Amino acid sequence: MKLIEKEFFIPYDANSSTSLIDYIAAKVKEELSPSEIPVRFVITNTNDAGYLCELGVLINIDNIENQNERSIFSFKKREHENTEKFNVVLLIPTGIGAEIGGHCGDGNVVARLIASACDILITHPNVVNASDINEMTENTLYVEGSIITRLLMGQIGLQKSRSNRILMLMDKHKDKLFNDEIVNAVSSARISLGIDCDVYEMDNIINSESMYSKSGRAIGKIEKLEYLFEIIDKYYEKYDAIGLSTFINVPEYYHKNYFSNDDLINPWGGIEAMLTHSVAEKYNIPCAHSPMMASREIMELEVGIVDPRKAPESASLTYLHCILKGLHKSPRITSPDKGINIEDISCLIIPYGCIGLPTLSALENGIPVIAVKENRNRMENKLEEFPFKHNKLFIVENYLEAVGVINAIKSGVNIDTIKRPIAYTNIINAKDDGYRVYTSEIISKNQRY
Repeated sequence: MKLIEKEFFIPYDANSSTSLIDYIAAKVKEELSPSEIPVRFVITNTNDAGYLCELGVLINIDNIENQNERSIFSFKKREHENTEKFNVVLLIPTGIGAEIGGHCGDGNVVARLIASACDILITHPNVVNASDINEMTENTLYVEGSIITRLLMGQIGLQKSRSNRILMLMDKHKDKLFNDEIVNAVSSARISLGIDCDVYEMDNIINSESMYSKSGRAIGKIEKLEYLFEIIDKYYEKYDAIGLSTFINVPEYYHKNYFSNDDLINPWGGIEAMLTHSVAEKYNIPCAHSPMMASREIMELEVGIVDPRKAPESASLTYLHCILKGLHKSPRITSPDKGINIEDISCLIIPYGCIGLPTLSALENGIPVIAVKENRNRMENKLEEFPFKHNKLFIVENYLEAVGVINAIKSGVNIDTIKRPIAYTNIINAKDDGYRVYTSEIISKNQRY
């Protein structure tokens, strides 16, 4: 059993009467064999002919619950919006080289800012994981990325948890120091956070290799995944969440280059996302991953003073506390009519250019999407060319401006009425049943009605 990434092209179909999600789902199905299960989907580039896509695929897997009835593309459109609270989903996809949140927990400050402007913030590990640091606020829900996708696709609900019992699975290291330190990190979380966590030492049973796609995304290949699933099969019913600390194979020079080269995309993140997506998809359970330190030689690398966005990694040995804090109260998966569900989502915040199933679902459901231009990344999509409904796509310069948009949406203020110069009121011409827009830039004062 293995986990890989596929690349393929989906052409535009101007004559399609189905939704964009349904059209893409049908095209993806054509690319897959019966033994392949999709776990992660992204559109990396949009051009005049169609969509360049990348898909994480599990191969030769058995017994995924309801795999014939459910897929990541299963979509249920919401019937209404619950306006009693204002709940925000904040996404910074893993492995795309995001300027903010694409390094080591440097999305924490953004998450804290956004959390201050909403009732509940729903975000994923990549945003707040910073090795030994995780500064998410009390109103933040730490949710694995594929589970957020399923929430926004209307497949599930989220039930808040006071505390989870965590199973930490770690590879057996040839140097006992590293296994001892992982146990010490778990013990530290137990006495500082009050978590309930057991540690299971594996025999380094899966093979993972990091690589980059043509788009520049960090991806990878994972083999012998069935051995990991065999262990989880034995224990997962006794636990509420699963933590992973496993080896991710990268060339040795990557370790030093990562700290010295500001343009190098984190090579570990893509594998981590693929791995946690597959576990969450199969077991319906919160999951997060921290890479295991490869050797003392890597540990003792002198990297000097590094980019602040990478500093948490240079100062950590196990990279573990962040996921333990996140999994401690990570919400559990429930049915789509319970807990926090698609009806409770008020808006979605993404880096500009990012298109995956969460964005496509927001487009179909009329959920406002705030796209941040300052968070530059490798994705090449022009969001304004997608068929968003009127005033449902807001392209902003930075996250400070995003908070202003959040507050405008909350208060029911049309953003166009705040900007200057303000356009003249649209007048509908009943004769041709079309809009005739009158502004000072188009016609002179004596031409207006």
